[in-house]
Amino acid sequence: MSGGIYLIQDNSQLVEMKEEPYESEDGLQKLLADYPSLLAGEQIDSTAPRRWLLISREIAIPDSEDSAGRWALDHLFLDQDGIPTIVEVKRSSDTRIRREVVGQMLDYAANAVVYWSIEKIRTQFEANSNAEQLLIDLIGNEEADLEKFWQQVKANLQLGKVRLVFVADEISVELQRIVEFLNQQMSPAQVLAVEIKQYVGQGLKTLVPRVIGQIKKPPTFPLEKRQWNASTFMKEVETKYNPKAAHVASLILEWATIQTLQIQWGTGRSHGSFVPKFYYQGKNRTFFRVWSNATVEICAYEPPFNLEDHKAELLTRFKSVVGTSISINPYCWYIPFSALNDEIVLKQFLEVLGWAISEIKLS
Repeated sequence: MSGGIYLIQDNSQLVEMKEEPYESEDGLQKLLADYPSLLAGEQIDSTAPRRWLLISREIAIPDSEDSAGRWALDHLFLDQDGIPTIVEVKRSSDTRIRREVVGQMLDYAANAVVYWSIEKIRTQFEANSNAEQLLIDLIGNEEADLEKFWQQVKANLQLGKVRLVFVADEISVELQRIVEFLNQQMSPAQVLAVEIKQYVGQGLKTLVPRVIGQIKKPPTFPLEKRQWNASTFMKEVETKYNPKAAHVASLILEWATIQTLQIQWGTGRSHGSFVPKFYYQGKNRTFFRVWSNATVEICAYEPPFNLEDHKAELLTRFKSVVGTSISINPYCWYIPFSALNDEIVLKQFLEVLGWAISEIKLS
């Protein structure tokens, strides 16, 4: 290695700092975990600099549905838009930095988007004692809907919208060409390299990151949004399903209106939704959503339902009404309109919703 940088201290003393290799690959990995900003988010996107949330080091990537994990990824980060960022670290002295590592990274990406479970990723992150605050800091909004953020992470994975980042103390010309080629061909995935040089002198250390491999891509245009309302929503449900389904949706909407819940209509291009919200303790709360795919989504993460015994009681109440029709995921439950066709069942279902909202307000 060669070259150096110069630091002028407060006392006007000039310190010459020479480039030095990292003592170990693990040392560079730890620096990234401790200081995610070394990924130079402002160089990746100057108009909206990327901010980073470390999910885990050495996170497992399976190669089948029942696999616990075939590979161990160096780092998994999320940015503020919920884009999974897969990071692999190698020192330039490692002869595998070009061919083997590129193939390895493609293995990671190809299997991660198919077999990674958003629930496992979320559980691994939430093992941190201050996980919620870390996520709020990433999004930059105390009022942010954290559940919506995780749903965006899930959607990004399903779309293959991930970012692959090679990190080393020096990126070779050969690796740069490969990264540029992949970055041009792999939309919506993004492929980049980050070179982080280390300079040392007089007991001081400076790290200088540089993003490599960005290319100018043709402009992309966001999918046109569609503003839904009661009329378009009911028409969509009736057309795609049947009048009974539309009737269920209209009765739920009528009930929510009577309960003075604030109705927020979605802007999805292909799927409509409405979200009955209620204001409590300075925040707009969300407990359930109604979708034009004839499904009610229950997200029981507001207190007291963030506690297992309360969540279990709530689930028991729903099961007593709709039985096995409810589809259970770790964070949200889904009930089809078809389970609510009977007016008595629908009335009981709405009573459980009302009870749950009352419990949230009492917590």
